Amino acid sequence: MISSDLGRDQLGAALLTESYVFAQGFQGYDPYDALLSPIFKLPFLRSSKIPRLAAQQILRRLPVNLRALLGIRRGLNPVTLGLAVEAYAYLSIADPENAELYRSRALFCIEGLKRLRSPGYRGSCWGYDFPWEARRGKLQAYSPTIVATGMITNGLFSAYTLLGIEEAFHLCSSASDFVLRDLERTPGPDGSFCWGYFPGDRQQVINATMKGARLCAQVHSVAPNEELRESARLTAQFAAQHQRADGAWPYAVADPRSWVDNFHTGYVLVCLREYAQRTGDYQFEAATQKGLSYYRDHFFESAQVPRYYDTSTYPIDITACAQSILTLSAFREGRLRDAVCSWVVDNMQKPDGSFIYQIRKTYTNRISYMRWGTAWMLLALSRVAYEANTGASESS
Repeated sequence: MISSDLGRDQLGAALLTESYVFAQGFQGYDPYDALLSPIFKLPFLRSSKIPRLAAQQILRRLPVNLRALLGIRRGLNPVTLGLAVEAYAYLSIADPENAELYRSRALFCIEGLKRLRSPGYRGSCWGYDFPWEARRGKLQAYSPTIVATGMITNGLFSAYTLLGIEEAFHLCSSASDFVLRDLERTPGPDGSFCWGYFPGDRQQVINATMKGARLCAQVHSVAPNEELRESARLTAQFAAQHQRADGAWPYAVADPRSWVDNFHTGYVLVCLREYAQRTGDYQFEAATQKGLSYYRDHFFESAQVPRYYDTSTYPIDITACAQSILTLSAFREGRLRDAVCSWVVDNMQKPDGSFIYQIRKTYTNRISYMRWGTAWMLLALSRVAYEANTGASESS
């Protein structure tokens, strides 16, 4: 039984969102899917970096959805399926009368993930379903990344631990081979290292390498392996070494992307917590607590509205909102988590269960994106309902 009115409210919000996501076949648009337009198959636009970058940035900021006019179709992003798998694991406990339904839908999503694996690598891995032009790289659709793979395997690991789905763990174990064997490592101080964002890449992105640490720690906790444990430890050490004196983490190391934002900080924190819990190694607890203190103090306006950057509130972004709920849940920050959750549902959920993309200072972008926002909120709401059912959340 759900143990609080808030838990019942968030279960209701989660089920409304789940109905929307399932009715859409887990498909939808994405803020960064501009390059799926047929116009980018033209010779000049197929290879010219600046127009491709500009198109991505313009389309994601427009409050009017022009994708149908541009020939962009709704896509099935593997990350959406990974988020849904984790949400279904939580819902099976939050709503036990329908547990078998959620289990069957989790299995359906896992089958989809098996089909959408990127071929040609030494382990299971995943990328986005659209091509992606970045300042430091160019990825084709389904090119695997440590970020997409880390998000998906976290959902699969939840399906294993909460639903007992063995195949979900086998996919995690296989994915750890991708992380260990297919990704570059950039050395850091004292033997530490940072995994690259994708095969052949040497960007030093802290939240990305920590997703690799989390996966290795999770697999090690079930099938003990010293290489997995030590690799996870050394890249967690890299993250701890590059924490600022005030407790914040820059997005990246050794390049200009030194900003500090909500959801990437949240990723680092939850991955550090998961690493410690799965390995029993709490040597980075001081860094974790310092980061958590910075996170609490800098990323919430009026103790309920998730801020995007540590220096500014806008845009209020739905992924930042979802990850705020998940991060606060992971650290048992129940009171602040509940306030954030209620505000997001009241201000950003649509009547059909989907969520708007962003509230900006001068306008609101009410487009609903599947992978970027709605699937993340399905997971966040399901986590809240799960904790209300199990009594796992503690207000502080």
